Amino acid sequence: MAPITQPDLWAPWHDATVTQIRTSKMKQMRGLSIYTGIYKEPVPSTTRIFCSSTGLESDEHDLTFHGGVDKAVHQYFPGHYQAWKAEHPEAEEAFKIGGFGENLVVDGGMNERNVCIGDIIRVGGEDGVVLQVSLPRQPCFKLNHRFGLKGFAAQTWKKSRTGWYYRVIREGWMEVGDEVTLVERKHPDWTIERIQEYLHRDKDNLQKLMELESIEEFGEECKGAFKSRVAKLKAEEEENANGGKKKEPEVWQEFEVVEKKIQTKRITSFILERPGEGEELDPGCFARLKLPNGLIRPYSIVGGTTKRFQLGVAIEENSRGGSRYLHEELQQGDKILVGKFTESVPITGGASNHIFIAGGIGITAFLLHADVYGQINFNYKLHYAVRSAEDIPFQPLIAKLGSNVIIYDKSKGERMNVHQILKERSWNSFVYSCGPQRMIDDVIRSAKECGMSSEEFHCEAFQIGTSGDPFTVEIKKTGQVLTVEGEKTLLQTIREAGLEIDSSCETGNCGTCRVDLCEGRVDHRGSGLGEEDKLTAMLSCVSRGIKHIVIDF
Repeated sequence: MAPITQPDLWAPWHDATVTQIRTSKMKQMRGLSIYTGIYKEPVPSTTRIFCSSTGLESDEHDLTFHGGVDKAVHQYFPGHYQAWKAEHPEAEEAFKIGGFGENLVVDGGMNERNVCIGDIIRVGGEDGVVLQVSLPRQPCFKLNHRFGLKGFAAQTWKKSRTGWYYRVIREGWMEVGDEVTLVERKHPDWTIERIQEYLHRDKDNLQKLMELESIEEFGEECKGAFKSRVAKLKAEEEENANGGKKKEPEVWQEFEVVEKKIQTKRITSFILERPGEGEELDPGCFARLKLPNGLIRPYSIVGGTTKRFQLGVAIEENSRGGSRYLHEELQQGDKILVGKFTESVPITGGASNHIFIAGGIGITAFLLHADVYGQINFNYKLHYAVRSAEDIPFQPLIAKLGSNVIIYDKSKGERMNVHQILKERSWNSFVYSCGPQRMIDDVIRSAKECGMSSEEFHCEAFQIGTSGDPFTVEIKKTGQVLTVEGEKTLLQTIREAGLEIDSSCETGNCGTCRVDLCEGRVDHRGSGLGEEDKLTAMLSCVSRGIKHIVIDF
């Protein structure tokens, strides 16, 4: 097969003509339950179509990430399809014009390397539609699913083959055969390809990012991204000028219990609030609570902000004072100290489908995820195992999820078959699990049996054993030797020795307390490390050394 000759993508475009105009109604995405506007069909060549400030007549968008005045019309270079076919022959049939959900197909060589942000073009004659380039297209998981290629969306920005969006400056009619004319070029140095260099690839170039931040023609999506990135880099620059970032002690703030509510016999919810302003919390966060007896415990946040949030706490049979204190002693109106908020459960934007597997109090880790995924039109299913219907907490929140949740009631003989769930999963699924250790073990075992890699699932254990045989540990950089007693953790022992070490969840999930393993064998516990990481590291909050180990941190 002769090599494909690619055109000079950096050459200026000229003599451009509309060859296709494509629109669609929202349709169900193949193999999923969600709807999308990506399946666009060509408008008959003899049909004139009106273009308003929000896009083409009869064209529909998933407004979660697409559509609106900044994303009214999408254009894609048709020549890219040949390149994709050559690189992914297994998906050759899918790489056809229209595959990216574009509205405009134009000849003349218009592409990301010769189209600039702020370009004003006219489609048609002197009274034609006037458009302005407003954004590079930000790819989402739907491209992975459309072409049947895991991780494909990221390739589009890495290779600058995303297409771009227009806002409408002057409404009007257009049709196939209309001439496309460049009316004004405001930023000739900033092609779509060069913007993506600093948006995705060279994200720490403060000088270039400040220049991009000053471009008024960007849509809000890019304006916000550049603004936050510039602020972050300026703060880091200031820290470095002052001697580098200093480790700050954890700040504990006083919150009031404004609501205490019994959800089930074993689970009680608490709404905690403090004065002042607050910020929205991402799904999958937990808060660290400091109890009067000095214990520090992390609890998953059901919803809220850094000013006011809700927790669900199950009473543990072998409570060492945490859950028992909250259930039996902490009352409405009381004060309690809250430390840092930490994200633990990831949002996996590249997956086509999301499977949540929860047991008991483990539901708290996923309720906000499920709510947000529903709002942003992600395909998901929540499988929830309980002892009986009386053991279901947060019932109004679960009811909102509708058919996306399946409840397994043990009292009725219903059993969650984790292996079957994973075996029957749809293509490009990501699995999240939170529950008792036996459930986590079942998920990990079933995932391996079903051919899943460790990058395709995430487990959260809300309860994990930390005791075991005593062992000794040598701190490599100081030579200090410590003895870790049977009922104490390595993390606790290090702190009691007066040494500083970071931690967050302290249940083996997040990996913050990770230390380097220099010598010795370890009884690894928790889910915060991958199999390869376990060869050179351990989680100090839950894992235990065998006899004697040497660590560094």
